[in-house]
Amino acid sequence: MGLTSIGLLVTTAVLAVAALVTTVWLWPRLSARSWRAVLGRVGVLAACQVLTLAALGLATNSYFGFYSSWSDLLGTDTATAPITIAATGLQVLSSRPVPGGRIEQVIMPGQSTRLSEEAYVFLPSAYLEHKTEHFPAIIALTGYPGDPRNLMTRLDLPGRMAKAIAEGQVKPTILVMMRPSVVLPRDTECVDVPQGPQVQSYFANDVKQDVIAHYRVASGRDSWGILGGSTGGYCALKIVMSHPEQFSAAVSLSGYFKTIIDHTTGDLFQRDKSVEQRNDLMWRLANLPAPPVNVLVTSSKKGESDYPATVRFLGAVKPPMRASSLFLPSGGHNFNTWNRELPQALPWLAQQLATPAA
Repeated sequence: MGLTSIGLLVTTAVLAVAALVTTVWLWPRLSARSWRAVLGRVGVLAACQVLTLAALGLATNSYFGFYSSWSDLLGTDTATAPITIAATGLQVLSSRPVPGGRIEQVIMPGQSTRLSEEAYVFLPSAYLEHKTEHFPAIIALTGYPGDPRNLMTRLDLPGRMAKAIAEGQVKPTILVMMRPSVVLPRDTECVDVPQGPQVQSYFANDVKQDVIAHYRVASGRDSWGILGGSTGGYCALKIVMSHPEQFSAAVSLSGYFKTIIDHTTGDLFQRDKSVEQRNDLMWRLANLPAPPVNVLVTSSKKGESDYPATVRFLGAVKPPMRASSLFLPSGGHNFNTWNRELPQALPWLAQQLATPAA
């Protein structure tokens, strides 16, 4: 069974309960002081704890979407390797209707970076009905390691966009839903790694060009925005600040402002101080000309560790860059918090984007 399958989660939970019941039933028989009784007690306790921890781990992974498969968990997932050489344009794998439009599962091959990643594209009903019009687009990114399906199942971005369009809050806008981790199991933090994967360039250039070439999407910067949560929020801010010629607006949900380096990233800068500085958003604000972009950052005054850093970021923004904030009274670093922020954050981003004239 798959790592995220409901069947595996239910089976493991049932086994954990059964192990507990069995332990209670057997305990009087294992009360002797013989070595066999001692081993029996150790065995049933270990079985209870292992099964309980496994059930809790599977439930947590199912909710947060940390790993999408066993190979993803074990770091043996190489599914993207054969795709990176097929730089022949966006490939549609499947298509299905949804309320308010259609979702297409696609592969985004990078012409310049030779990277590739799966994406889900939401096409609003207006796109399907008006065959000559062009539309604005938003790239939506998960956290690390992330699963792009969480943007649909956990955050319901297509449903939220369809609702905002139907209520007249925003003009019809296309969503391109992806994860920022294009070379799993490594976390590249959307860095153009020296002599390594050019991840920032992949999202800033290749993904945008793939979408423009395949769909009726406006090419101008004023019609493109980025949204992300956690690592995806950091990526959204960094990409829009680094490439204002490509994007005009971004939303960061509980994002941070400086590259996180740990065992999942390795050496992303190759000891190049200038690369490290360019990926530090506070350094960019202090030392580089302010980009002409509009951003929205979100956090929680209680429960989010990034709140003080978010306040400092807002204080450092200078014209022509503009920054807005959405601070909840309380909320953790999770889907529940982002679901409380998205009813305002997603329409805000779509409202910043220009719809090209017919």
